[in-house]
Amino acid sequence: MRTLELTADRGGERLDTFIARRCPELSRSQARRLIDEGLVSVNGRQAKPSEGVTAGLSVNVTIPPPETIELAPEAIPLTIIYQDGDIIVLDKPAGLTVHPAPGHPSGTLVNALLAACPDLQGIAGTLRPGIVHRLDKDTSGLMVVAKNYRAQRALQHQLKEREVRKTYLALVKGVPSPREGTIGAPIGRHPKNRKKMAVVADGRESTTRYRVREEIAGGKYSLLEVEPVTGRTHQIRVHLAAIGHPVVGDATYGRSSESIGRQFLHAHKLAFAMPLGGRTVEFVSPLSADLREALSRLQAA
Repeated sequence: MRTLELTADRGGERLDTFIARRCPELSRSQARRLIDEGLVSVNGRQAKPSEGVTAGLSVNVTIPPPETIELAPEAIPLTIIYQDGDIIVLDKPAGLTVHPAPGHPSGTLVNALLAACPDLQGIAGTLRPGIVHRLDKDTSGLMVVAKNYRAQRALQHQLKEREVRKTYLALVKGVPSPREGTIGAPIGRHPKNRKKMAVVADGRESTTRYRVREEIAGGKYSLLEVEPVTGRTHQIRVHLAAIGHPVVGDATYGRSSESIGRQFLHAHKLAFAMPLGGRTVEFVSPLSADLREALSRLQAA
């Protein structure tokens, strides 16, 4: 448990808003909960939930330690590309689910991160990593994860403003025409299969850019660089299937492949601004071994 001593630099705002502004690790709802629990004092007296702030006011905020959640740390091997006190950048292997779900509470990336990051500061008052974007279970490649609320909020803002640049490598059937273009088609739940996504008229705006990097096997396949501008569920897979060039090995939106046991989709590059300081960084992950071997077989054929 720790106590922060703050002095109001201006007036005219709510107490919870002031605390959230001055304490980047706290959200406004967390600040309001601390006030309700009697953990905030103003000029030596217990704060009232509805009061405002005037310049020069002395505010003491007691922050309890993060609560533990019913998730066990697990020593699952991770390839960590970069790590500091705010973020961790990792190369996720295919086959690893990102988040626990009902009936699947273990063996996930979150379980692995709880073991790999002993310096987690907690998100929204609980001791857990901040997952700001996801990769499908069978998609490999780069992810950035926040270690604290301040970093999570900064990364979420960049994602919302489309300032995070993600580049994927995808092997698809055939060769798209034109060889470089933009797919703009709304994505929503499939009208008949709720486990799938689809291009639907009332879906959410979705945009994906692509570029043919290499033709393979006389045009039977092509390797694409793909940049999702928006971040919808299964977006790349749905958009490429919608234009008639499904990802090789994608049994959900295309068909399974004898050449590879999963979808040929890899998060190749990831660029964003560091949460603290704003320096732009870019990370690169080469194709994973199984994808390299599958690609080499097709190129040789």
